[in-house]
Amino acid sequence: MSAERLVHILDEVPALEGLDSLTMVVALDGFLDAGSSAAIAAQHLAGLDDGGSVVATFDVDQFHDYRARRPAVTFLRDHYEAYDAPRLVVRLLRDTGGTPYLLLQGPEPDNRWEAFCRAVREVVERLGVTLVVSMGSVPMAVPHTRPIAITHHANDPSLITATNPWQGELRVPSSAQALLEMRLGEWGRDALGFVAHIPHYLAQLDYPRASVMLLEHVERSGRLTVDLTDLRAAADDREGEIARYLAANQEVGEVVASLERQYDSFAEAEAAGANLLADDQPIPTGEEIGRQFEQFLAGLEGPDPTDPTDHPEDES
Repeated sequence: MSAERLVHILDEVPALEGLDSLTMVVALDGFLDAGSSAAIAAQHLAGLDDGGSVVATFDVDQFHDYRARRPAVTFLRDHYEAYDAPRLVVRLLRDTGGTPYLLLQGPEPDNRWEAFCRAVREVVERLGVTLVVSMGSVPMAVPHTRPIAITHHANDPSLITATNPWQGELRVPSSAQALLEMRLGEWGRDALGFVAHIPHYLAQLDYPRASVMLLEHVERSGRLTVDLTDLRAAADDREGEIARYLAANQEVGEVVASLERQYDSFAEAEAAGANLLADDQPIPTGEEIGRQFEQFLAGLEGPDPTDPTDHPEDES
């Protein structure tokens, strides 16, 4: 099947005519989105311009596994309505300075990744995209009380402007975004991206602080200007919720404190050029973090953890 049949692109987009450069930001919901950080960032971009205008639409039926990720539908008394159909689209947006850019947003394709990449290539070539910038986030054994680390990646080394937290080779599960970056490089198209490191214990919770970090990097690489005021406020509110919960739950606080010691040992060893393994500060195991995980999320999304009446199980 040709790319043209997988994606419909507007024949004329006057706002893009005559541009010397055009950035397309990519944020696909799914695997590479711990803390929903990339999705939140994409929603923030779209919201700043009232959703912009859709200039390309992918045939989502060709890519989506409906049984694995079932869309929501409302059942009202005796009938179904308000089906939340998945959409994979490219929006034309403008930053706060009026500069146009594109946003590829929607669920990560569950299948046909190669076909998806060819369809994106059609969008890039037809609309004159000169740079593709992707956003993602992964869970890591790091504390939320330390700076968020960002992994930089690109299909051309000259596009990378910062050193990653570690060096070496890792074998990790792939994603549609990773394959897209590789294929674009093979086709002579510049693509880079940023992956935020999300604390394990917050991976299933909306974490806008990482969204802010991702968009700050998108601004610099894509030469865009984004108003982050509301997103920063949401991030501050979430950090306050987390701090209050940790103050009232000693066991979870101890796990975070252990991660802090390990993080600080890494930073000190790196600064001294020593072994980053920091043997004297063992990192909490997956079991130790996992044991507190459901309790942590339930506490943030449930009753007020500072109210002793909400925790009858603590009574002897």
